[in-house]
Amino acid sequence: MIRVATITSSITCGVLLVALAGCEFGPKAIEQTGYRGTGGDQIIAKKRLIAQPIPAPPYDLPADGGPTAAQTYQNVKVAGAMSAERFNHLMASMNQWVAPQTGDPTKVGCNYCHNPENMASDEKYTKVVARRMLQMTLNINANWSSHVKATGVTCYTCHRGYAVPRNVWARADAPGEPTRIMGNKHGQDTPTPTTGYASLPYDSFSSYLGANGNIRVAGKTPLRTAPAGASIARTEKTYGLMVHMSSALNVNCTFCHNTDSFGSWSNSRPQRVTAWYGIRMVRNVNEAYIGSLTSVFPANRKGPHGDVYKVNCTTCHQGLNKPLGGVSMLKDYPYLAKPTLAPAVVPATPTAPRAAPTTTAAVAPGAAAVGTVGGN
Repeated sequence: MIRVATITSSITCGVLLVALAGCEFGPKAIEQTGYRGTGGDQIIAKKRLIAQPIPAPPYDLPADGGPTAAQTYQNVKVAGAMSAERFNHLMASMNQWVAPQTGDPTKVGCNYCHNPENMASDEKYTKVVARRMLQMTLNINANWSSHVKATGVTCYTCHRGYAVPRNVWARADAPGEPTRIMGNKHGQDTPTPTTGYASLPYDSFSSYLGANGNIRVAGKTPLRTAPAGASIARTEKTYGLMVHMSSALNVNCTFCHNTDSFGSWSNSRPQRVTAWYGIRMVRNVNEAYIGSLTSVFPANRKGPHGDVYKVNCTTCHQGLNKPLGGVSMLKDYPYLAKPTLAPAVVPATPTAPRAAPTTTAAVAPGAAAVGTVGGN
């Protein structure tokens, strides 16, 4: 009996060790973000707080005025109204933020986008892309302050010195990791980092960040009454997106929600409103700007289904609830906060649903269904 008990105890310990292997060990930073006793603490893994240094400007910002970029150079379609001196400052900054600095001499520095023999030429697709991305940056700073606030964004917010941001996505087939689950898994039950290795749909991005899919968790009636309502499948896909957002910002669910009622807007923290607009901003970026370049990008810059690589929350946040620690770079590049630089195509900003009752907790958009998470 003693031997059997010992074996049983050993097996139990082994099972516990395997289970705990899925937990994230290491020191945590704990911050109380809600009323005491409400479970509103943020538990942040310190090892995931990766330093995000901000590069200094290439040189001091030139004084505004003088001949414009359009008067000085040819084929300047976006920033032609800028002074030529500030336009040069912008080009030097983009060189630093995006362009490769080593490798093939014809594809580094200014040559990454330009033909050095004819700087006005649009023959390199990278120049066409850069022009559109500049329009996108101006659009975000001018029309999405509901998410980026006064901090704003620059090319560096996403690129961090890489020609292609390190955290992007495209529509994908089932991940290739070995699995013991056989048959048609209907797009889930395959552990991936995007869902925290949970048994959730592994591609919620296509529905919610690449399209205007309704984010639903709970409905008003015991049974689903319409295709637009909540369902188990839609709930699981929503949870997959929420796990991604939690990981991208390195925060708990209670960073936005109140555990008293996850769907209640009146009980939520103000950060939920910011996140609501953030989802729509990412959709706008992916559909109106990045998606519009599908015919421009070469095959090696597209996913397995031919769609271009797009952005998600990690693209900017990279483990911090405020990208770059909340430091604004616009003070050194004020021209990126001026929407008058170019007639960028700006689709209408989505209108928020009816407002929820004003409370001391938050003033938030209402939900289209009871229990809606970030509802459309």
